[in-house]
Amino acid sequence: MWCDDVNSIPPLDLVGQFQSIADEVNAAVMAVLASAQYINGPIVQNFEQQFAQYIGTAECVSCNSGTDALFLALRALGIKAGDEVITTPFSFFATAEVITAAGATPIFVDIEPETFNLDLSLIEAAITPRTKAIVPVHLFGQPVDMARLMAIARSHNLYVVEDCAQAVGAEWNGQRVGSIGHIGCYSFYPTKNLGACGDGGAVTTSDPQLARKIRSLRTHGERERYIHEDIGLTSRLDAVQAAILQIKLRYLDQWNAQRQRLADRYTELFDRIPGIIAPRPIPGGKTVWHQYTIRLQNRDAVRSQLQQQGVNTMLYYPIPLHRQPVYEKNYAEVKLPIAEQMAREVLSLPMFPELSIEQQDQVVYALKDCLIEAASS
Repeated sequence: MWCDDVNSIPPLDLVGQFQSIADEVNAAVMAVLASAQYINGPIVQNFEQQFAQYIGTAECVSCNSGTDALFLALRALGIKAGDEVITTPFSFFATAEVITAAGATPIFVDIEPETFNLDLSLIEAAITPRTKAIVPVHLFGQPVDMARLMAIARSHNLYVVEDCAQAVGAEWNGQRVGSIGHIGCYSFYPTKNLGACGDGGAVTTSDPQLARKIRSLRTHGERERYIHEDIGLTSRLDAVQAAILQIKLRYLDQWNAQRQRLADRYTELFDRIPGIIAPRPIPGGKTVWHQYTIRLQNRDAVRSQLQQQGVNTMLYYPIPLHRQPVYEKNYAEVKLPIAEQMAREVLSLPMFPELSIEQQDQVVYALKDCLIEAASS
């Protein structure tokens, strides 16, 4: 549980998920420990093959985190100082951080209020001769219109690195995200739809040269043992996490389907409650509901009241990236009104496959009561 009161509803409960697969996980972990093959080895390689097959790419390179996956992708594409990379201001900090860490400059483009994703109608105006790549984020499990984005990228000869950290299993026009751009990047942080019991990440691609480059970069730029062609880093997925992820991958579609059922029910119930703007998937996409994120005019007051009633929620993301202290000075003149508005309005409700109907009803009724009280005050 993510809260102390056992009668409270957490935004995410990992205990129930583990209990449902505990015997399988315990056996797999003990087998890895007994094998003494803790780094790389057949377990990691098997997971990489299975995950590539699931996503629909020829290659998967596992690594330490979703942040490292993004950084390795940019490095493999040759993104460097003087380059510009277009991305969203409404995401976890790592999305922009890795661009800066690679030496390039993030160019923030505003978002759509319906999807919280990049507003693709604004992309071309942001492209300059220095632009080398676009990093779309499939935020909260909602896919970006990848057909439209890839058409823009092809017309300007740009790379596309998909940030799929929150969207494993999501699709655009029947094709899984992470297989549409040049590279897909995933996080297996425990809170994700496919979460490890620790840190983990992966890069997917169907370009064998890019895959080879990423494998080299994740291990100190090695071409072969003790021969280093690049300045890389240490970013490996350990075998224990790979074993756990193999098990969870078998359940992922089932868990995502349950998230879909919960999201449908939230949306149906919220249609009867004024004052709530519910998320609306766009045609062509299949979302996996990493978060169910609504919009409220008086978000902070309602959130506080919900917590008093035992309903715990999350704020993603209260400060847009261009307003973060590390970027604030350089982007002081940048105005991204939709992202800034969403940062004031969004609220992520409890969403996990094991959320019961009774718990979901408690969330909805509490939210309705809070809105009535706010309206009358």
